[in-house]
Amino acid sequence: MRPFYFLLLTILALSCSKAQEADFAITNVNLITMIDQEIKPDQTVLVKAGKIISIGNSKDISASASKEVIDGSGKYLMPGIAEMHAHIPGNQNMELLEETLFLYLSNGITTIRGMLGQPYHLELRDKVLSGEILGPRIYTSGPSINGNTVRSVEQAKTKVRAQKEAGYDFLKMHPGLTRENFDAVVTTADEVGIPFSGHVSTGVGIRRALEAKYASIDHVDGYIEGMVPSSIRINPNANGFFGINFTDIVDEDIVNELVAETLKYDVWIVPTQAMMERWIGPVDPEELAKNSEMQYMNSQTLNNWVRTKKGIINGPNYSGEKALKFNEIRRGIISKLHKAGVNILLGSDAPQVFNVPGFSIQRELDAMIRSGLSPYEALYAGTVNPARFFNDEDKYGTIKTGADADLILLDANPFSDIANFSQQSGVMVRGNWLSAAEIKERLSSIAKKYAK
Repeated sequence: MRPFYFLLLTILALSCSKAQEADFAITNVNLITMIDQEIKPDQTVLVKAGKIISIGNSKDISASASKEVIDGSGKYLMPGIAEMHAHIPGNQNMELLEETLFLYLSNGITTIRGMLGQPYHLELRDKVLSGEILGPRIYTSGPSINGNTVRSVEQAKTKVRAQKEAGYDFLKMHPGLTRENFDAVVTTADEVGIPFSGHVSTGVGIRRALEAKYASIDHVDGYIEGMVPSSIRINPNANGFFGINFTDIVDEDIVNELVAETLKYDVWIVPTQAMMERWIGPVDPEELAKNSEMQYMNSQTLNNWVRTKKGIINGPNYSGEKALKFNEIRRGIISKLHKAGVNILLGSDAPQVFNVPGFSIQRELDAMIRSGLSPYEALYAGTVNPARFFNDEDKYGTIKTGADADLILLDANPFSDIANFSQQSGVMVRGNWLSAAEIKERLSSIAKKYAK
Protein backbone atom coordinates (compact mmCIF):
# COMPACT_ATOMS: atom_id res chain seq x y z
CA MET A 1 0.00 0.00 0.00
CA ARG A 2 2.92 2.39 0.63
CA PRO A 3 3.73 2.85 -3.10
CA PHE A 4 0.07 3.70 -3.70
CA TYR A 5 0.09 6.43 -1.03
CA PHE A 6 3.34 7.86 -2.40
CA LEU A 7 1.78 7.92 -5.89
CA LEU A 8 -1.38 9.57 -4.56
CA LEU A 9 0.61 12.24 -2.72
CA THR A 10 2.69 12.91 -5.83
CA ILE A 11 -0.44 13.35 -7.96
CA LEU A 12 -1.98 15.71 -5.39
CA ALA A 13 1.21 17.73 -5.16
CA LEU A 14 1.43 18.06 -8.92
CA SER A 15 -2.22 19.06 -9.23
CA CYS A 16 -1.90 21.69 -6.48
CA SER A 17 1.23 23.24 -7.98
CA LYS A 18 -0.06 23.27 -11.57
CA ALA A 19 0.65 26.72 -12.92
CA GLN A 20 -2.22 28.83 -14.20
CA GLU A 21 -1.79 30.49 -17.54
CA ALA A 22 -1.64 34.24 -17.09
CA ASP A 23 -0.58 37.37 -18.93
CA PHE A 24 1.22 38.73 -15.87
CA ALA A 25 2.43 37.44 -12.54
CA ILE A 26 3.41 39.97 -9.89
CA THR A 27 5.45 37.92 -7.46
CA ASN A 28 6.82 38.12 -3.91
CA VAL A 29 5.02 41.40 -3.27
CA ASN A 30 3.61 43.03 -0.14
CA LEU A 31 -0.11 43.14 -0.88
CA ILE A 32 -2.33 46.09 0.08
CA THR A 33 -5.84 44.92 -0.82
CA MET A 34 -7.51 48.02 0.77
CA ILE A 35 -10.18 45.66 2.08
CA ASP A 36 -8.60 46.45 5.43
CA GLN A 37 -5.31 47.86 6.73
CA GLU A 38 -3.51 44.51 6.73
CA ILE A 39 -0.45 44.23 4.49
CA LYS A 40 0.08 40.65 3.35
CA PRO A 41 3.74 39.78 2.70
CA ASP A 42 5.18 37.52 -0.02
CA GLN A 43 2.09 37.37 -2.26
CA THR A 44 1.70 36.59 -5.95
CA VAL A 45 -1.05 38.08 -8.10
CA LEU A 46 -1.92 36.59 -11.50
CA VAL A 47 -3.58 38.68 -14.21
CA LYS A 48 -5.23 37.44 -17.39
CA ALA A 49 -7.34 39.29 -19.97
CA GLY A 50 -7.41 42.39 -17.80
CA LYS A 51 -8.70 40.59 -14.70
CA ILE A 52 -7.14 39.34 -11.48
CA ILE A 53 -7.47 35.56 -11.67
CA SER A 54 -5.53 34.40 -8.62
CA ILE A 55 -4.03 35.76 -5.39
CA GLY A 56 -2.06 33.89 -2.78
CA ASN A 57 1.18 33.18 -1.03
CA SER A 58 4.07 33.04 -3.48
CA LYS A 59 5.05 29.55 -2.37
CA ASP A 60 1.58 28.31 -3.33
CA ILE A 61 1.16 30.03 -6.71
CA SER A 62 3.44 29.29 -9.64
CA ALA A 63 4.29 32.04 -12.13
CA SER A 64 5.87 29.62 -14.61
CA ALA A 65 2.95 29.75 -17.05
CA SER A 66 2.79 33.55 -17.07
CA LYS A 67 3.81 35.49 -20.17
CA GLU A 68 5.49 38.21 -18.09
CA VAL A 69 6.74 38.07 -14.52
CA ILE A 70 7.09 41.30 -12.51
CA ASP A 71 9.27 40.87 -9.45
CA GLY A 72 7.60 42.64 -6.54
CA SER A 73 10.22 41.78 -3.95
CA GLY A 74 10.36 44.54 -1.33
CA LYS A 75 7.58 46.44 -3.09
CA TYR A 76 3.92 47.12 -2.33
CA LEU A 77 0.96 46.42 -4.61
CA MET A 78 -2.24 48.42 -4.14
CA PRO A 79 -5.38 49.14 -6.20
CA GLY A 80 -5.38 51.95 -8.73
CA ILE A 81 -6.59 55.36 -7.58
CA ALA A 82 -9.71 57.23 -8.69
CA GLU A 83 -9.57 60.99 -9.36
CA MET A 84 -13.12 62.00 -8.46
CA HIS A 85 -12.96 65.60 -9.69
CA ALA A 86 -11.18 65.40 -13.03
CA HIS A 87 -11.48 67.29 -16.28
CA ILE A 88 -11.06 66.02 -19.82
CA PRO A 89 -10.16 68.39 -22.68
CA GLY A 90 -13.29 69.95 -24.10
CA ASN A 91 -12.13 69.74 -27.71
CA GLN A 92 -11.32 66.63 -29.72
CA ASN A 93 -7.59 67.28 -30.12
CA MET A 94 -6.54 63.62 -29.93
CA GLU A 95 -2.90 64.39 -29.12
CA LEU A 96 -3.88 66.56 -26.14
CA LEU A 97 -6.56 64.10 -25.10
CA GLU A 98 -4.27 61.06 -25.07
CA GLU A 99 -1.59 63.11 -23.33
CA THR A 100 -4.01 64.16 -20.57
CA LEU A 101 -5.24 60.60 -20.07
CA PHE A 102 -1.64 59.41 -19.86
CA LEU A 103 -0.77 62.03 -17.23
CA TYR A 104 -3.53 60.58 -15.06
CA LEU A 105 -2.27 57.02 -15.63
CA SER A 106 1.35 58.01 -14.99
CA ASN A 107 0.46 58.64 -11.34
CA GLY A 108 -1.63 55.53 -10.78
CA ILE A 109 -5.03 57.05 -11.55
CA THR A 110 -6.99 54.30 -13.25
CA THR A 111 -10.47 55.83 -12.87
CA ILE A 112 -11.64 59.41 -13.36
CA ARG A 113 -14.93 61.20 -12.89
CA GLY A 114 -15.12 63.86 -15.61
CA MET A 115 -16.78 66.93 -14.13
CA LEU A 116 -17.61 68.91 -17.26
CA GLY A 117 -18.83 66.58 -19.96
CA GLN A 118 -19.15 67.04 -23.69
CA PRO A 119 -21.00 64.80 -26.17
CA TYR A 120 -17.76 63.25 -27.45
CA HIS A 121 -16.87 62.19 -23.89
CA LEU A 122 -19.57 59.53 -24.15
CA GLU A 123 -17.80 57.96 -27.12
CA LEU A 124 -14.46 58.38 -25.37
CA ARG A 125 -15.79 56.56 -22.30
CA ASP A 126 -16.69 53.56 -24.45
CA LYS A 127 -13.43 53.59 -26.44
CA VAL A 128 -11.39 53.55 -23.24
CA LEU A 129 -13.35 50.62 -21.82
CA SER A 130 -13.02 48.68 -25.07
CA GLY A 131 -9.26 49.25 -25.09
CA GLU A 132 -9.27 51.28 -28.30
CA ILE A 133 -7.80 54.23 -26.35
CA LEU A 134 -5.49 53.77 -23.37
CA GLY A 135 -6.74 55.69 -20.39
CA PRO A 136 -8.39 55.51 -17.01
CA ARG A 137 -11.97 54.29 -16.71
CA ILE A 138 -14.27 57.28 -17.27
CA TYR A 139 -17.52 58.39 -15.67
CA THR A 140 -18.74 61.62 -17.18
CA SER A 141 -21.21 64.34 -16.38
CA GLY A 142 -23.19 66.12 -19.01
CA PRO A 143 -22.63 69.78 -19.95
CA SER A 144 -22.91 72.30 -17.12
CA ILE A 145 -26.22 72.94 -15.36
CA ASN A 146 -25.94 76.58 -14.24
CA GLY A 147 -27.68 79.93 -14.11
CA ASN A 148 -26.90 80.68 -17.74
CA THR A 149 -27.83 77.30 -19.23
CA VAL A 150 -30.99 76.91 -17.13
CA ARG A 151 -33.12 80.05 -17.08
CA SER A 152 -36.56 78.54 -16.54
CA VAL A 153 -38.34 75.57 -15.03
CA GLU A 154 -39.15 74.16 -18.46
CA GLN A 155 -35.53 74.52 -19.55
CA ALA A 156 -34.45 72.70 -16.39
CA LYS A 157 -36.76 69.78 -17.13
CA THR A 158 -35.72 69.58 -20.78
CA LYS A 159 -31.97 69.62 -20.10
CA VAL A 160 -32.14 67.00 -17.37
CA ARG A 161 -34.17 64.62 -19.50
CA ALA A 162 -31.89 65.18 -22.49
CA GLN A 163 -28.75 64.39 -20.50
CA LYS A 164 -30.32 61.26 -19.05
CA GLU A 165 -31.39 60.10 -22.52
CA ALA A 166 -27.93 60.84 -23.96
CA GLY A 167 -26.37 58.44 -21.45
CA TYR A 168 -24.36 60.71 -19.17
CA ASP A 169 -23.56 59.23 -15.78
CA PHE A 170 -24.63 62.28 -13.77
CA LEU A 171 -25.44 66.00 -13.90
CA LYS A 172 -22.81 68.63 -13.12
CA MET A 173 -24.21 71.47 -11.02
CA HIS A 174 -22.60 74.89 -11.35
CA PRO A 175 -23.40 78.23 -9.65
CA GLY A 176 -26.10 80.72 -10.55
CA LEU A 177 -29.22 78.58 -10.31
CA THR A 178 -32.30 80.15 -8.76
CA ARG A 179 -34.08 78.17 -6.09
CA GLU A 180 -37.07 77.57 -8.40
CA ASN A 181 -34.95 76.30 -11.28
CA PHE A 182 -32.78 74.22 -8.94
CA ASP A 183 -35.87 72.54 -7.51
CA ALA A 184 -37.04 71.73 -11.04
CA VAL A 185 -33.66 70.17 -11.84
CA VAL A 186 -33.80 68.05 -8.68
CA THR A 187 -37.40 66.93 -9.16
CA THR A 188 -36.78 65.93 -12.77
CA ALA A 189 -33.47 64.22 -11.96
CA ASP A 190 -35.21 62.15 -9.30
CA GLU A 191 -37.99 61.28 -11.74
CA VAL A 192 -35.69 60.03 -14.51
CA GLY A 193 -33.08 58.56 -12.17
CA ILE A 194 -29.89 60.53 -12.76
CA PRO A 195 -27.71 61.75 -9.85
CA PHE A 196 -26.28 65.25 -9.61
CA SER A 197 -23.03 66.55 -8.13
CA GLY A 198 -20.87 69.65 -7.93
CA HIS A 199 -21.32 73.23 -6.76
CA VAL A 200 -23.93 74.83 -4.52
CA SER A 201 -25.59 77.99 -5.87
CA THR A 202 -25.87 80.87 -3.40
CA GLY A 203 -29.58 81.10 -4.28
CA VAL A 204 -29.95 77.51 -3.09
CA GLY A 205 -27.70 77.31 -0.03
CA ILE A 206 -26.02 74.36 1.63
CA ARG A 207 -29.03 73.28 3.68
CA ARG A 208 -31.34 72.93 0.69
CA ALA A 209 -28.52 71.27 -1.28
CA LEU A 210 -28.11 68.63 1.42
CA GLU A 211 -31.85 68.09 1.69
CA ALA A 212 -31.98 67.61 -2.10
CA LYS A 213 -29.49 64.76 -1.68
CA TYR A 214 -26.62 65.74 -3.94
CA ALA A 215 -24.66 62.61 -4.83
CA SER A 216 -21.58 64.63 -3.92
CA ILE A 217 -20.85 68.21 -3.01
CA ASP A 218 -17.47 69.17 -4.44
CA HIS A 219 -14.95 71.70 -3.05
CA VAL A 220 -16.87 71.67 0.29
CA ASP A 221 -18.91 74.31 -1.52
CA GLY A 222 -21.51 76.20 0.51
CA TYR A 223 -20.30 75.18 3.96
CA ILE A 224 -18.49 78.43 4.77
CA GLU A 225 -21.57 80.44 3.74
CA GLY A 226 -23.75 78.12 5.81
CA MET A 227 -21.65 78.82 8.90
CA VAL A 228 -22.52 82.53 8.96
CA PRO A 229 -24.91 83.13 11.92
CA SER A 230 -28.46 84.04 10.86
CA SER A 231 -28.22 87.11 13.08
CA ILE A 232 -25.67 88.65 10.70
CA ARG A 233 -27.32 90.23 7.67
CA ILE A 234 -25.28 89.54 4.55
CA ASN A 235 -25.67 89.49 0.81
CA PRO A 236 -25.02 85.81 -0.02
CA ASN A 237 -23.63 86.82 -3.41
CA ALA A 238 -20.88 88.80 -1.67
CA ASN A 239 -19.30 85.54 -0.51
CA GLY A 240 -16.26 85.77 -2.78
CA PHE A 241 -14.22 82.74 -3.81
CA PHE A 242 -15.99 79.76 -2.15
CA GLY A 243 -16.96 81.98 0.79
CA ILE A 244 -13.57 83.52 1.59
CA ASN A 245 -15.17 86.93 2.18
CA PHE A 246 -17.10 85.44 5.09
CA THR A 247 -14.00 83.99 6.78
CA ASP A 248 -14.04 86.46 9.68
CA ILE A 249 -17.75 86.19 10.47
CA VAL A 250 -18.37 82.43 10.47
CA ASP A 251 -19.35 80.61 13.63
CA GLU A 252 -17.32 77.42 13.55
CA ASP A 253 -19.73 75.70 15.94
CA ILE A 254 -22.44 75.81 13.26
CA VAL A 255 -20.48 73.27 11.23
CA ASN A 256 -21.65 70.54 13.62
CA GLU A 257 -25.23 71.07 12.43
CA LEU A 258 -24.15 70.95 8.79
CA VAL A 259 -22.11 67.80 9.38
CA ALA A 260 -25.14 66.12 10.94
CA GLU A 261 -27.28 67.09 7.94
CA THR A 262 -24.63 65.81 5.51
CA LEU A 263 -24.63 62.47 7.29
CA LYS A 264 -28.42 62.36 7.49
CA TYR A 265 -28.88 62.79 3.74
CA ASP A 266 -25.89 60.60 2.82
CA VAL A 267 -24.18 63.30 0.75
CA TRP A 268 -20.58 62.50 -0.21
CA ILE A 269 -17.84 65.13 -0.15
CA VAL A 270 -15.00 65.77 -2.62
CA PRO A 271 -12.80 68.33 -0.78
CA THR A 272 -10.26 69.39 -3.50
CA GLN A 273 -8.39 71.04 -0.62
CA ALA A 274 -4.95 71.18 -2.26
CA MET A 275 -6.44 73.13 -5.16
CA MET A 276 -7.89 75.67 -2.71
CA GLU A 277 -4.55 76.10 -0.99
CA ARG A 278 -2.63 76.53 -4.22
CA TRP A 279 -5.18 78.79 -5.89
CA ILE A 280 -6.16 81.14 -3.08
CA GLY A 281 -3.12 80.77 -0.78
CA PRO A 282 -0.45 83.48 -0.60
CA VAL A 283 2.28 81.44 -2.36
CA ASP A 284 3.91 83.36 -5.23
CA PRO A 285 2.53 82.00 -8.54
CA GLU A 286 5.99 82.31 -10.09
CA GLU A 287 7.21 79.82 -7.49
CA LEU A 288 4.31 77.45 -8.14
CA ALA A 289 5.16 77.61 -11.84
CA LYS A 290 8.57 76.14 -10.98
CA ASN A 291 7.08 72.95 -9.50
CA SER A 292 8.55 69.98 -11.35
CA GLU A 293 5.23 68.75 -12.78
CA MET A 294 4.65 72.07 -14.58
CA GLN A 295 7.02 70.89 -17.30
CA TYR A 296 4.15 68.76 -18.62
CA MET A 297 1.89 71.74 -19.31
CA ASN A 298 2.09 74.00 -22.35
CA SER A 299 3.40 77.53 -21.78
CA GLN A 300 0.10 79.17 -22.70
CA THR A 301 -1.76 77.27 -19.99
CA LEU A 302 0.98 77.84 -17.44
CA ASN A 303 1.18 81.56 -18.16
CA ASN A 304 -2.58 81.80 -17.85
CA TRP A 305 -2.41 80.11 -14.45
CA VAL A 306 0.24 82.59 -13.31
CA ARG A 307 -1.86 85.56 -14.49
CA THR A 308 -4.99 84.18 -12.85
CA LYS A 309 -3.35 83.76 -9.46
CA LYS A 310 -1.58 87.12 -9.65
CA GLY A 311 -4.94 88.70 -10.33
CA ILE A 312 -6.22 87.16 -7.10
CA ILE A 313 -3.36 87.89 -4.72
CA ASN A 314 -2.73 91.38 -6.12
CA GLY A 315 -6.37 92.33 -5.86
CA PRO A 316 -7.34 95.27 -3.60
CA ASN A 317 -9.29 93.12 -1.14
CA TYR A 318 -6.90 90.15 -0.96
CA SER A 319 -5.33 89.23 2.36
CA GLY A 320 -2.81 86.41 2.65
CA GLU A 321 -3.61 86.10 6.34
CA LYS A 322 -7.32 85.71 5.59
CA ALA A 323 -6.55 83.14 2.89
CA LEU A 324 -4.56 81.05 5.37
CA LYS A 325 -7.37 81.28 7.93
CA PHE A 326 -9.92 80.37 5.24
CA ASN A 327 -8.05 77.18 4.42
CA GLU A 328 -7.54 76.37 8.09
CA ILE A 329 -11.31 76.56 8.59
CA ARG A 330 -11.83 74.37 5.53
CA ARG A 331 -9.45 71.71 6.87
CA GLY A 332 -11.39 71.79 10.13
CA ILE A 333 -14.66 71.24 8.25
CA ILE A 334 -13.16 68.30 6.34
CA SER A 335 -11.87 66.80 9.58
CA LYS A 336 -15.25 67.04 11.29
CA LEU A 337 -17.05 65.60 8.27
CA HIS A 338 -14.64 62.68 8.18
CA LYS A 339 -14.72 61.98 11.91
CA ALA A 340 -18.53 61.98 11.86
CA GLY A 341 -18.53 59.25 9.22
CA VAL A 342 -19.37 61.30 6.12
CA ASN A 343 -18.01 59.57 3.03
CA ILE A 344 -15.00 61.37 1.52
CA LEU A 345 -13.94 61.01 -2.12
CA LEU A 346 -10.45 61.85 -3.34
CA GLY A 347 -10.41 64.56 -5.98
CA SER A 348 -8.11 67.41 -6.95
CA ASP A 349 -9.82 69.31 -9.80
CA ALA A 350 -7.21 68.78 -12.50
CA PRO A 351 -6.25 70.33 -14.80
CA GLN A 352 -6.97 73.52 -12.94
CA VAL A 353 -4.83 76.39 -11.68
CA PHE A 354 -1.43 74.77 -10.88
CA ASN A 355 -3.03 71.32 -10.75
CA VAL A 356 -1.41 69.03 -13.30
CA PRO A 357 -3.41 65.86 -14.06
CA GLY A 358 -2.16 62.91 -12.05
CA PHE A 359 0.44 64.82 -10.08
CA SER A 360 -2.18 66.93 -8.30
CA ILE A 361 -3.63 63.83 -6.62
CA GLN A 362 -0.35 63.43 -4.73
CA ARG A 363 -0.80 66.95 -3.36
CA GLU A 364 -4.43 66.22 -2.50
CA LEU A 365 -3.41 63.12 -0.55
CA ASP A 366 -1.06 65.29 1.49
CA ALA A 367 -3.86 67.82 2.08
CA MET A 368 -6.14 65.03 3.29
CA ILE A 369 -3.53 63.96 5.83
CA ARG A 370 -3.29 67.56 7.04
CA SER A 371 -7.09 67.57 7.31
CA GLY A 372 -7.08 64.71 9.79
CA LEU A 373 -7.23 61.54 7.68
CA SER A 374 -4.70 58.76 8.13
CA PRO A 375 -2.78 57.52 5.05
CA TYR A 376 -5.04 54.47 4.90
CA GLU A 377 -8.16 56.65 5.13
CA ALA A 378 -6.92 59.05 2.45
CA LEU A 379 -6.17 56.14 0.09
CA TYR A 380 -9.53 54.56 0.96
CA ALA A 381 -11.15 57.78 -0.32
CA GLY A 382 -9.46 57.13 -3.65
CA THR A 383 -9.97 53.37 -3.95
CA VAL A 384 -12.80 51.71 -2.04
CA ASN A 385 -15.06 54.75 -1.73
CA PRO A 386 -15.24 55.60 -5.46
CA ALA A 387 -16.22 52.00 -6.23
CA ARG A 388 -18.88 52.18 -3.52
CA PHE A 389 -20.07 55.54 -4.81
CA PHE A 390 -20.68 54.08 -8.28
CA ASN A 391 -21.88 50.67 -6.99
CA ASP A 392 -18.98 49.03 -8.80
CA GLU A 393 -17.25 47.30 -5.87
CA ASP A 394 -16.83 44.09 -7.88
CA LYS A 395 -14.88 45.89 -10.64
CA TYR A 396 -12.21 47.93 -8.85
CA GLY A 397 -11.19 49.65 -5.64
CA THR A 398 -9.79 46.55 -3.93
CA ILE A 399 -7.46 43.75 -4.96
CA LYS A 400 -9.51 40.56 -5.18
CA THR A 401 -10.06 37.71 -7.60
CA GLY A 402 -12.34 38.69 -10.45
CA ALA A 403 -11.72 42.42 -10.22
CA ASP A 404 -10.24 44.49 -13.02
CA ALA A 405 -6.45 44.55 -12.91
CA ASP A 406 -6.12 48.23 -11.95
CA LEU A 407 -2.95 48.19 -9.86
CA ILE A 408 -0.06 50.33 -8.65
CA LEU A 409 3.32 48.87 -7.71
CA LEU A 410 5.01 51.06 -5.08
CA ASP A 411 8.61 51.05 -3.91
CA ALA A 412 7.68 51.79 -0.27
CA ASN A 413 4.79 51.47 2.17
CA PRO A 414 2.26 54.33 1.70
CA PHE A 415 0.68 53.64 5.09
CA SER A 416 3.87 54.65 6.89
CA ASP A 417 4.26 57.84 4.84
CA ILE A 418 1.79 59.08 2.22
CA ALA A 419 4.72 60.56 0.27
CA ASN A 420 5.65 56.97 -0.61
CA PHE A 421 2.64 56.90 -2.93
CA SER A 422 4.69 58.90 -5.43
CA GLN A 423 7.41 56.21 -5.54
CA GLN A 424 5.85 54.03 -8.21
CA SER A 425 7.52 51.15 -10.07
CA GLY A 426 4.66 50.80 -12.49
CA VAL A 427 0.95 51.08 -13.12
CA MET A 428 -1.47 48.52 -14.53
CA VAL A 429 -4.79 49.62 -16.01
CA ARG A 430 -7.18 46.77 -16.83
CA GLY A 431 -4.24 44.48 -17.54
CA ASN A 432 -2.10 46.98 -19.48
CA TRP A 433 1.28 47.29 -17.76
CA LEU A 434 3.14 50.61 -17.79
CA SER A 435 6.58 50.21 -16.25
CA ALA A 436 8.33 53.07 -14.47
CA ALA A 437 10.81 53.23 -17.36
CA GLU A 438 8.03 53.48 -19.94
CA ILE A 439 6.24 56.15 -17.91
CA LYS A 440 9.45 58.13 -17.50
CA GLU A 441 10.16 57.97 -21.23
CA ARG A 442 6.68 59.17 -22.16
CA LEU A 443 6.78 61.98 -19.58
CA SER A 444 10.16 63.05 -20.91
CA SER A 445 8.72 63.22 -24.39
CA ILE A 446 5.87 65.46 -23.19
CA ALA A 447 8.27 67.72 -21.31
CA LYS A 448 10.51 68.08 -24.37
CA LYS A 449 7.55 69.07 -26.52
CA TYR A 450 6.62 71.90 -24.16
CA ALA A 451 10.24 73.00 -23.62
CA LYS A 452 10.45 74.17 -27.24
